[in-house]
Amino acid sequence: MATQPEKLKIIIVGAGLSGLGTAISCSLAGHEVVVLEAAPEIAEVGAGLQMTPNATRLLQHWNVSKSFWAKGAEPTSLSVHRYTGELLAHEESYDLKMRQRYGAPFTDMHRADLQIALLDRAKELGTQFFLGEKVETIDFAKPSVKTSSGKTYTGDLIVASDGLWSRCRELMLGKKDEPLPTGDLAYRIVLSLDEIQDTDLREWVAKPTVHFWIGPNTHAVGYSMRDGKMYNIVLLCPDTLPDGLAKQAGSVDEIRTLFKGWDPILTRFLNHVKKGVDKWKLMHLEQMPHWVNDESNLVFMGDACHPMLPYLAQGANSSLEDAAVLGGLLAKLTNKRQLPRVLRLYERLRKERGEAIVRETFNQRRDFHRVDGPEQEARDRQFKSKLGKDLGTDAFPSRWTCPQVQPWLYGYDAIKEVEDAVRKNPLFDDGTKL
Repeated sequence: MATQPEKLKIIIVGAGLSGLGTAISCSLAGHEVVVLEAAPEIAEVGAGLQMTPNATRLLQHWNVSKSFWAKGAEPTSLSVHRYTGELLAHEESYDLKMRQRYGAPFTDMHRADLQIALLDRAKELGTQFFLGEKVETIDFAKPSVKTSSGKTYTGDLIVASDGLWSRCRELMLGKKDEPLPTGDLAYRIVLSLDEIQDTDLREWVAKPTVHFWIGPNTHAVGYSMRDGKMYNIVLLCPDTLPDGLAKQAGSVDEIRTLFKGWDPILTRFLNHVKKGVDKWKLMHLEQMPHWVNDESNLVFMGDACHPMLPYLAQGANSSLEDAAVLGGLLAKLTNKRQLPRVLRLYERLRKERGEAIVRETFNQRRDFHRVDGPEQEARDRQFKSKLGKDLGTDAFPSRWTCPQVQPWLYGYDAIKEVEDAVRKNPLFDDGTKL
């Protein structure tokens, strides 16, 4: 007779996308889940997200609401342009190819729509949320979390999904661990179809596609979302923000000056920006030696342990992978004494991949940001040698269509990863042996 799982009380710190995904996966695993969020409310904020098949298959598995999918936009093509507008790479029927290759969609979403869908599903599964609860200290012996309000939350496992500026990370390491600048910053722009008067641009938005423009030390990406009723533009540039400042208001004139002489399509979009846009310093962290503490009751995920440049759109997607693997392993746990080894297995399954994706984002920056000269010319020759042709099996400067990197990213199946690991790992045969 199958052994019944032993129920854990899991405290998740942070109600971002990784925290919400973890709340869903751990609730589906049969455990009691409490989420502590420092903000007084879970605000529907943010801009666009590119949801790739490695994550959308998880959203399907978690059975998020059907209404969520209608708010996306599946791009029918993906193009890379030199900053002047010259076409370097183009893949037609991108939406169909993604579904055929990976069994799940590539869809462009507004972050708020994903957040709402995850929050609703987590609540539906019984997750408890406590807002305005900023972590102050952690007692690793119990374990328990004390918040700035004076309340204490005790459980069996603490999940640190509190992002780049993770308090849990500081408490485990016993020191400040400040994020480090990557050298880049991002301007994020969202335009509604109603704000765009240009007929050609309106058609561009209404028929979803993805476009990259790549130039010296800089690139831009634009794509439709909300079923072709909204356009998201991200401008990635050298970091000019002062040390210690992570965000600053930017002006319309500033971005138009930065992109003067770029593809007229892009600059026409920028001419529709009527108000200032914020610019964000892109940060990263040194690799952590371990994602699990010595007591095996605190585990890290998402930006708290592997923040990454947005150049492959894998920040949110890989965080959901973390959530699915942790919840999937905890679904197999039959005895609390298994928890330390379950957490070590989670770390083994996720740490190498998470950190490899981080490295690949820097590689994509290198190839997209080449300054004009011999290396840029060689890159463009490689691009154009494959334009309109099968890409074969060789490495390609754009990881978005690269025959080596794309399958590694999009073909990853977190659910299967767990099943394979459990089948191979004897720790799940009989919990009483531990």
